[in-house]
Amino acid sequence: MPHRGRWLAGACISTVLAGLLATGGALATPPHEPAGRDDGPDVAVGAYLHYGSPGVERMEGLSHWLGGAELRAGHTYLPGDTWRNIEGEPNSLDSWARWRRAEADRLFVLNVPMFEGNEAGVPDRRVAELIRSGAQGRYDHHFQRLARRLVGLGIPDTVIVLGWEMNGFNYTHRCRPDPENWKKYWRRIVAAMRSVEGQDFRFDFAPNRGGDAIAWTRCYPGDDVVDIIGMDSYDQPPGHTFDEQVTQPYGLQQQVDFARAHGKRISYPEWGLFRNGDNPEYVRNMLAWIYEHEPLYHSITDYCPHGVWQCGKNPRSSQVFREFLSPDHG
Repeated sequence: MPHRGRWLAGACISTVLAGLLATGGALATPPHEPAGRDDGPDVAVGAYLHYGSPGVERMEGLSHWLGGAELRAGHTYLPGDTWRNIEGEPNSLDSWARWRRAEADRLFVLNVPMFEGNEAGVPDRRVAELIRSGAQGRYDHHFQRLARRLVGLGIPDTVIVLGWEMNGFNYTHRCRPDPENWKKYWRRIVAAMRSVEGQDFRFDFAPNRGGDAIAWTRCYPGDDVVDIIGMDSYDQPPGHTFDEQVTQPYGLQQQVDFARAHGKRISYPEWGLFRNGDNPEYVRNMLAWIYEHEPLYHSITDYCPHGVWQCGKNPRSSQVFREFLSPDHG
């Protein structure tokens, strides 16, 4: 989906437990459920704010804007430019670790690239070579170092969104050039990280919504090395309406069904506005879907054009989002 120009984008936002149940494929206006109700689904509300320490600082501002709504999922990315950064070099991890340790029920969600030069426009032939090398264990040590770094920071229960949007066309860690060896490589990374003493990581398999470059089911590496079935889902084709986003091949409904069949929780590491501009109906329906299907966590992407807090181009969507998350609403 949108490129990691989000590295430099500073913004944030979170997402919500507000909801409504779908009836007959159509989504009505969700009821006004106060955030954090004891009888609501156990969903961690999160946001992509910024990849570094500013992301941590903005959590408080976002919570205040939402009327004090609790934000339990902190979400960021490791830069995919060098192996040192993939090993956990960025100092901002210290800030995220302090945020996570401050409350026992918080989740720290970390997107981890599978190769350096992850946005370098590497051709398929070279990607296939890299995947084969990974499947043979060439890069295991980088992920062991990352695991030791996270355990050493006191965040051994980090949710690892490994090789996200692997069914797409762009990232070097894409699956299509060699799906079978890609799955072997994923398995090696998980084994390497789980070999580190003290770890309690959960691994989130998070494709783009839809078929994209390859059916994401062809990239699924196995139940023993996946803990969560995620999906990045923006308001864009394929799927011109929300109902189409639900029912399209490899769409939201197939994600839910696939996760249920494999005994996994779901997640939405990235969602937000995109091709259709300020679309409050999409936001309302996405929040209703979240409320109904109870993902482990979800995280809205909040820089323009996707967001609703620091992007002033989406005022109607912003109002819907804020209403649903405000603890005092209703």
